[in-house]
This record gives sequence, C-alpha cells and structure tokens, in this order.
Amino acid sequence: MSTRRILITGSTGGVGSVLTQRLTHEYAITGHDLTAQPDADPVVLGADLADYDAVRGLMDGIDTVVHLAGAASPEASWEAVLDANIIGTRNVLEAARDAGVRRVVYASSNHVMGMYDRYEQWPVYPDTPPRPDSFYGVSKAFGETLCRFYHDEYGLSVIALRIGWVAGDPTTKDADVLHAMWLSEADAARIVRRAIETDVDFGIYYAISDNPNRRWSMTNSLLELGYRPQDSWADEAPADEPVVEGGVPVADDWPAGS
Repeated sequence: MSTRRILITGSTGGVGSVLTQRLTHEYAITGHDLTAQPDADPVVLGADLADYDAVRGLMDGIDTVVHLAGAASPEASWEAVLDANIIGTRNVLEAARDAGVRRVVYASSNHVMGMYDRYEQWPVYPDTPPRPDSFYGVSKAFGETLCRFYHDEYGLSVIALRIGWVAGDPTTKDADVLHAMWLSEADAARIVRRAIETDVDFGIYYAISDNPNRRWSMTNSLLELGYRPQDSWADEAPADEPVVEGGVPVADDWPAGS
C-alpha cells in the first residue's frame, strides 16, 4: 500500500510537533503553520486558516488532514476563536471536500463538555449533549457539528477526537481533573494513527490515556477505533497519590488556568 500523504495543520504547535515527530516514519507528512518554513523537515506550508484560497492550496494530493490548528486556549476571546476555529474549520472542511481528501481527523477538545467537569456531573459519554465551558469549547462544539454536516451532506469522512490534556510530564500540574484527562504523547500518536486508519466513516471519540480516575467514556474509542492506550497517570503519580472514587472536586472557576 502506498504511503498516505498526511497534512497536519498547526504542525509546529505542541501537539502538532509531537504527532509530526512520532508519525513521520509511517506517513508522508506535510506540515502547516501561519508562516511557511520551506527548510523544515518535513516541509511546513504557510496559510491563514481564515483565507479559503490559501487553505485550498494546502490540499492537493493529500489523503488525510489532521486538523489541529487554531486558537487553543480555553481563555481565548470570541474574536480569536471566530477566525481561527470557526471560519478556519469550515475552510479546512470545504477545501478537503473540494480537493477529494479521503478523511479529516478533527482535533476537538474536552472543553466541549467542560461544564460537566465544573459541576462534577460524571460520567460523560460521547453522545451526552454538549456543554462547553468557554468560547473555545463553543468553537469546538461548532466544529463537531460542522464535521457531522460535511459527512452527512457531502460524504466526507471525519473522525473527531475530544483530546484531553497532552503533556510529556503530567506531574507538572497538581489538578486531579487534568490528571484524569491526561493523554500521553505516545498515546496521542496511537489514537491519531487509529483515526487515520479506521474503516469508520464518522464518529466522535474521547482521546485520553488509561487513567484509573478518568470520568469520560472511551468505550467507542476502544471498540470502533481499536485504540489501545498504553500509558496511565497512575504510572507517573507519586506513590502516595490516591485515586478518589467519584473524582476530586473541581475548582468553581474551571477551566481558568488549565
């Protein structure tokens, strides 16, 4: 089978850099950032996501788009998420459709459901009604709905991943809710790989490591995608760190500072 050509939008960001490094030996990767980096390896193309023609220029010959780019903070303003996450996501989906791209892997977020976390109303399932905790979460909920539309209306295959907290060292934060949603760098590559390769045409899936204190269902991630997380917060935790049944209370201002 020929090597899939993968476009990673936002490839120079935190998660994008991890995926580029870990997947580059399996796929022919093209990176993307706001500014082109022609000397990078792999090459990084430049495009403003709010500029449709620029986004369309990224797509020729691409098999799968892993769409990570956009405003990534739960404290981002409405103006920031409007251009980067709402208009930008529409442009990526439309350009992918027009170019005949096989699949888009959409980086959604745990913040789509963040109010359940703020009020400790667990467990949360992929089909639980969205309840965003920020304009960022709202933009990701919009993105999931737009992905559903592009699949239903145009037949574009889209796998949306509700990504948890990606960090190389989860002990840098002491918030239990972050530990519960930790996604190791290796597991991030594992679930994106499964999202690229699965026979499923559409779905919304939680992307979290095998943490014993997690509150978000990954049943469909395991059964439909074949995702098998290998890492766990418990393996990184201090020896005296307990796993509290039902979860530790979350700060009333969640997700501030997350």
